[in-house]
Amino acid sequence: MKLPDILSFPDVKQRIRDALSEDLGPGKLDATSFALVPKSEKAAAQLVAREAGILAGSSVAAEVFHQVDPSVKVVQKKKDGSVIKPGDVILSISGSARAMLVAERTALNFIQRMTGIAALTRRYVEEAANPDVLILDTRKTTPTLRTFEKYAVVCGGGTNHRYGLFDRVLIKDNHLAHWTRNGGDLAGAVHAARKKYPQLPVEVEVDTIQQLKAVLSAKPDWVLLDNMTPAKLRECVKLCAGICKTEASGGVNLKTVREIARTGVTAVSIGALTHSAPSADLALDFV
Repeated sequence: MKLPDILSFPDVKQRIRDALSEDLGPGKLDATSFALVPKSEKAAAQLVAREAGILAGSSVAAEVFHQVDPSVKVVQKKKDGSVIKPGDVILSISGSARAMLVAERTALNFIQRMTGIAALTRRYVEEAANPDVLILDTRKTTPTLRTFEKYAVVCGGGTNHRYGLFDRVLIKDNHLAHWTRNGGDLAGAVHAARKKYPQLPVEVEVDTIQQLKAVLSAKPDWVLLDNMTPAKLRECVKLCAGICKTEASGGVNLKTVREIARTGVTAVSIGALTHSAPSADLALDFV
């Protein structure tokens, strides 16, 4: 699996700077470390896994240390997307002891969160047990941290849905409520969106087979089949064959994802990948 270079993404390094500024305050002060650890003191440390999982965010954690002190040496021992087990060394760090202490919590906050998302995503991918079905994330992400969290989904074997409101038309129930209130129909909503933004894929949310039939004449690129039973999903997949791709959403958990993935849908979207993933147990140990 070839992963993108997350540090090359727009604003990622700035988000790291913001996180450090949040911790250090306007005076850029770590009162405890500055009081107790001489500026000249050197040390070595390791970022270590305390539990099994799927690694994500190793380069982000390394960047935190480099932003605090560019002279700190960080060696990445494990690659993002790899399986980790308790005791595995992820990063080897050497240099200013004070800089390491300043960077420690911010580095851990990023890599623990990202590794937790990657691990949960991998559980869904494995539980779905269907390589032909995409496991998609959603926009249910932590504000300002979407790039980090969506990257972590990819590390876990998932696939990114639209990044934001700007890169896909997704006509949801509240959009349709306003559209139909003014006399429009479902197919007309697709035509209007495609006319306005012909360069973007168009997806429509439906929650009944009647709605699906009404919208298929407009040939959307995707339909989002919301909170449907497996039997209804299979029926919808047949109706959509040769017309558009299908996304199952709503009511998806680790107990239901396999049956949903067996219905023939193109993809299953799961908000829990980013809004409910527990942080992984990782720690910085001085050696």
